[in-house]
Amino acid sequence: MRINPALCIRCRGEYNLCGLSYCPVLAELRARYTLRNVVNKERIDGSSPPSIFVGRIGYPRVNVYPAAPSIHGDTSNLENPKTWLNMRLEDFISSRLSLIRGSIRARVEDARNPPRTLHDIQVMALPNKPVDSELILEKPVGTRYVFDEHSPPFGPSAPLQELRISSLPPPPRIVDKVYGDTDLNATEAIWTLYSHGIGVHHISRLLSVGALGVGKRRRLVPTRWSITAVDKQVSDKLLSEVRDYPLISEYRVYVRSFKDNTFIGILAPHTWLYEWAEAWWPGSTWNVWGGDVVLELDYEGYRGRDDYPSIGGCYYAARIAVLEALRSMRRQAAVILWREIYPGFNLPIGVWWVRENIRAMLNGPYERFYELSDALRYVAGFLKLPISTWISRSYVIRVLTSQSSLIKWLGGK
Repeated sequence: MRINPALCIRCRGEYNLCGLSYCPVLAELRARYTLRNVVNKERIDGSSPPSIFVGRIGYPRVNVYPAAPSIHGDTSNLENPKTWLNMRLEDFISSRLSLIRGSIRARVEDARNPPRTLHDIQVMALPNKPVDSELILEKPVGTRYVFDEHSPPFGPSAPLQELRISSLPPPPRIVDKVYGDTDLNATEAIWTLYSHGIGVHHISRLLSVGALGVGKRRRLVPTRWSITAVDKQVSDKLLSEVRDYPLISEYRVYVRSFKDNTFIGILAPHTWLYEWAEAWWPGSTWNVWGGDVVLELDYEGYRGRDDYPSIGGCYYAARIAVLEALRSMRRQAAVILWREIYPGFNLPIGVWWVRENIRAMLNGPYERFYELSDALRYVAGFLKLPISTWISRSYVIRVLTSQSSLIKWLGGK
């Protein structure tokens, strides 16, 4: 996107006159400022949040990246999605780009009997508090950042010569217990950690470095896969509970408009059905050069689904958020989740964005309706795409209205 420089002078990062949901000038300047101390340096000394990224290129041989900023202190917010929603996007981006990565090459099965450096990386992943560490690199870091659809951004990297850990906080007791239990399979380990209050972001890090599962089957898992795996495994377990709850008694409509995104949630009095849909405007992240709005939707019935949704990891990130909400209500519902993404939101920053926004939306106020038609009329006032387009594509609405028509027909017999 080409920006008129005159707009930058008038705006100065305050009013988003360029139409973007963040200020690219501030993001770049702050990234450069945070990286100024590492340019041409081969030693990064700082407090890792902790932060580790496992790549997927070349699988089953992958790159493993422990990361740290060049500062000491409480850096835990660099790995805490709950705080990221409250940050300006340029601040979030620049703070994440301050995480300098050192890379080692490993086979995924090395996690079972890790060499020294990989073992240290696994241990580094266990705590939920910053780890004082030092990355000795083979050469100075480059300038290539990582922006990914699934994981949050990362700063530049260079091959790792040595990892030194000078201060290692104790991990949560349940994390230490699960890590040491080599008879516990990965699915059981994930649920045990979640049910003891360990966040899915932390759990996905543990799964990624091969710290979970039966000992002889442990392996490194690329970060983008581990994030979706944890969202799916946890939401599957939550769904097995939610299906036993009574139905909600009305239609509940939730709306959240946030940084060039609109999120809609409709909970309907029906047994579990679920759909996640995204409408990407031209000029948004995955429709940069398109001329029309592109709407994608995927769904499941009462028993869930066995195949991977074509819409990607956001499907499960949203699914875990809504099932957490239903579990807290002790109610079951059919669920419609729609998202519109407008021009200006043009950076992939990870599925955490969907998970945390849906959580925030479902923790907020809602409107009650007793007819689906009234709920949809209300929703139409918040959407830019015509409601008729959404309805024509919706699986859940198709099921709800067909059953309603059948009931009315039977009532007339």
